[in-house]
Amino acid sequence: MPPPPAGNLRGAVDLSSLVNRPAPGAPGAPGVAGGPNGAGAAGAPGAVAGVVPSLILEGDDANFTQFIELSNSVPVIVDLRAEWAEQSKELSAVLTSVVTSYAGRVVLVGVDVEANPQLAQAFQAQSVPTVAALVGGRPVSLFQGNYPEQEVRAVVEQVLQLAAQNGVTGTVTVEGADPDAEPAEPVEEPLPPHHAEAYEAISQGDYATAITEYQTAIAQNPRDALAVAGLAQVKLLARLQDKSLDDIRNAAAANPADLDAQLLVADLDLSGGHVDDAFDRLLTLFPKQDQAGKDAIRTRLLELFEVVGVEDPRVAAARRRLAGLLY
Repeated sequence: MPPPPAGNLRGAVDLSSLVNRPAPGAPGAPGVAGGPNGAGAAGAPGAVAGVVPSLILEGDDANFTQFIELSNSVPVIVDLRAEWAEQSKELSAVLTSVVTSYAGRVVLVGVDVEANPQLAQAFQAQSVPTVAALVGGRPVSLFQGNYPEQEVRAVVEQVLQLAAQNGVTGTVTVEGADPDAEPAEPVEEPLPPHHAEAYEAISQGDYATAITEYQTAIAQNPRDALAVAGLAQVKLLARLQDKSLDDIRNAAAANPADLDAQLLVADLDLSGGHVDDAFDRLLTLFPKQDQAGKDAIRTRLLELFEVVGVEDPRVAAARRRLAGLLY
């Protein structure tokens, strides 16, 4: 069975940390702390954050706190896997290759979900493999399933961009490694031109340009699943830009009949990983709307399906419920 479309890989990213997150050092922002084996604070971009026994580490329910601390210095990719799952073995090999190529800018932590049920529950690992990240002490959902190296590398690039936006820019060195050795440069496959322009625009917070680039890519190739998912994701970012979490929730609570307010709080729920809540809110509203309202909810749901990933079981359940309401 072939893997789901590549768009699902990008679409599963938890965007909550991009919505009005305090800057590092501001009140409410996560502090910079040490990590395992003496990893310290991340200073200037590229500063050495500390020493680790390996770039590929093992995590469990007992020792995971140290990796949360380490993520204040470098982003930590979390590979939730099972020994019996062939897809897990294949993806772990890909993740090892990708993380190693970044020469200490990112660390990989493997977690056996069967031996560590608390971590599996904390990361909401409904299947294996499931991949998440830790950035500045906070979890970020990434994707489920097995994907080619190019697509996995693109997600790691997104994690590094998110880390940089939050002041997590250090590197670690491996215990016993030659400190004078030149770090290997990661080998990256070039993105298609419009995708590259969209990524650059997103990194600058220019969501309007990113939307235009993805729309152009889709016009040139309507089957570009990655562009479809990227467009849905950046539209979500644009709708949440410059809006506070409290204002969004208060407006929805104060105006239960205001469809725009309800659509926006569903965006917020989904961006924070509360996927079922977002879908349930819109599907519960659907029968109460006139035709224009139903069309607006259906359009928004289809976009959010792309953000989460069309192969996600929560999307499948919501799609069935929507079909029942339509027919």
